[in-house]
Amino acid sequence: MIWNHGKMILEALLLASPEPLTIKRIAEVIGLDERDAALLMADLQKDYEAPHRGLAIREMAGGYVLTTRPEAAEYVERLLQPKSRGLSHAALETLAIIAYRQPITKAEIENVRGVKVDRALETLLERGLIEDKGRKEAPGRPILYGTTAEFLRYFGLRELSELPPVEIDTSEPGLIVPTRTGGGEAEREVQASLFAGGEEPSAEAADGGAGESTHGEEE
Repeated sequence: MIWNHGKMILEALLLASPEPLTIKRIAEVIGLDERDAALLMADLQKDYEAPHRGLAIREMAGGYVLTTRPEAAEYVERLLQPKSRGLSHAALETLAIIAYRQPITKAEIENVRGVKVDRALETLLERGLIEDKGRKEAPGRPILYGTTAEFLRYFGLRELSELPPVEIDTSEPGLIVPTRTGGGEAEREVQASLFAGGEEPSAEAADGGAGESTHGEEE
């Protein structure tokens, strides 16, 4: 295969794939061994490092994805803002607890948050950010929840170890505080997303992740 032709095919695969592409999968589709597929990916990544390119190839969730460059984020957000379906504060807080305490049951999440989390869990399951991880060996065998590969992709992470360190204060329900600020690009993005407070209440009904009521439950 002509090398440049291979890069053209790889570029098309990255654009068309609904999930991160692994080197193994690339090798299978293009008909290369994994070593050559990895070299092809590295070469294409260099092409995308040119300052005039609006896209970049990032490694996340065990594979590679084609993404917009951070420098263009402001303009992409303007384009997508009318259709944006951000997560509510309730959903983000629930997601943060699951991400740091997984696998975790609904009752354990509610113990940390201090409110019911049925609606938030429903939203996160519908968005594919969390999933059923099995059953806990306890009375009633409650479902254990954990994050998914989509969670990693949503926050631009390669693995869970890139999550910023936090403290979850069980003496004050719902208090989750980053133990440091800054860090790498991925860590800053997650901090901005998970700990920014989510959407205003008026937007929460749109995504199903309702806010908290005065009765200690999500509306």
